[in-house]
Amino acid sequence: MSLESLLSLFALLFGLIVGSFLNALIYRLPREINIAYPRSSCTSCKKIIPWYENIPVFSYIFLRGKCSECGAKISWSYPAVELACGLFALFIAPSSLNNNELLSFFFYFSVFCCFVVHFIVDLKHQILPDSVNLYLACLFLVYGFFTTPWTHWLIGAALGFGFPLIVSWVFYQLKGQVGLGGGDIKLYGALGLYLGPIGVMQNLFLSCFLGAIVGLSLIATKLIKRENPIPFGPFIILVAAVQIFADQWFGHLISYIP
Repeated sequence: MSLESLLSLFALLFGLIVGSFLNALIYRLPREINIAYPRSSCTSCKKIIPWYENIPVFSYIFLRGKCSECGAKISWSYPAVELACGLFALFIAPSSLNNNELLSFFFYFSVFCCFVVHFIVDLKHQILPDSVNLYLACLFLVYGFFTTPWTHWLIGAALGFGFPLIVSWVFYQLKGQVGLGGGDIKLYGALGLYLGPIGVMQNLFLSCFLGAIVGLSLIATKLIKRENPIPFGPFIILVAAVQIFADQWFGHLISYIP
């Protein structure tokens, strides 16, 4: 087996394992449970899950999506997260042991993992954990410090955090309602470190546009009521994912916008 094939296999297995860890974060962070202790257990009967029932994807298939003790259904999101992380890691797997390739792999894979946690937690609980925002900001800050001029990441972060904060404050003064959550504002600030001033403003515009389209569609089809809150983080993350992982395609898309 060639080195490139070995690295691809390692990336796939690594991604599956990390995906399993992300499932723990997704469950524990919004509930403020320690991420290392206690051991994973069934959410219904509290049975401690042995290692052989905690193998990414395969355990879910072997158990047929049910707890071996009480028969409670295991959410399909668990193998979905593991598989998504494994496939993404495989997609960006390095082709050699070159330091730049390895660092690039771990950087982009880490960003993807943060996006996955944020996306699912916000959908389920309508919060964006500060710990994930802080980790994401540190990643982007270190990356920006070594790869882009300080004006790019500094102004980007200030604009990403400051502009939505001011808009949200003005909205609150006029309407007496919180228009944008603190987690969303912090996420914009973190993204500004990587995207820079132009990129973060593009994200602000496009995420708001996407959120409005989806929100109005859900209301028009009566899937939700007008007064029901819609988590905004997933729209920020979807746009940011295209900006970061498909930047050339995003550039072509933006060129069509007048």
